[in-house]
Amino acid sequence: MATLLHVDSSLFPENSSSSRAVTAAFRRTWHEHHPEGTVVYRDLATSPAPHLTAESHTAGQTDPSTHSPVQAAAFARRITLIDELENADAVLIGAPMYNYSIPSTLKAWLDNVVLVGRTAGVENPKLKGTPVTVVASRGGSYAPGTPREGYEYVQNYLTAVLADALALDVRFIVPELTMAVHNPAMAELIPLFEASRQRALDDAASMAKAIAHHIAA
Repeated sequence: MATLLHVDSSLFPENSSSSRAVTAAFRRTWHEHHPEGTVVYRDLATSPAPHLTAESHTAGQTDPSTHSPVQAAAFARRITLIDELENADAVLIGAPMYNYSIPSTLKAWLDNVVLVGRTAGVENPKLKGTPVTVVASRGGSYAPGTPREGYEYVQNYLTAVLADALALDVRFIVPELTMAVHNPAMAELIPLFEASRQRALDDAASMAKAIAHHIAA
């Protein structure tokens, strides 16, 4: 049976979160094609991963037999998150843009699962090529050719970490202009937001179906 690791990081519930609405659409389609599969869910807004500490960081660089009790406990928490990632057949991440970057809770999760010598810096057969779908929602548009193109740090950063460091197969879904319905100054952009949202929902369903079929093949 296939396992999907689903990580959400939006501060808001599904009915008011663009990223959660799209990850939910992906997950529904995934369930349709893997009804007996497993979904491991991490809601980083309600149950955040611990930020790295000196103990959890140094424990990843030293022999476990030398760990202090504090190091051992901190490292065990990291290993739990790493095991979830390594055991996933596919990964789904909700990554809304906050102040031009990813939520701090998602950064903390990434800091835990990037471990040189196990998940990064060496070829990890459990991770290499694992499909990862990232829903990178954002309030405005940072697409190539737009005035704020240079402020796009979400896709660039996540590509560097997920694809380059962890060797995962990363693809993005980008619902944008999500602030149009909240900011009167952006009211004329509401039709573009609605089109972007529908395209993201459609892409989520089609990507989930394609990945599910690929895994089952």
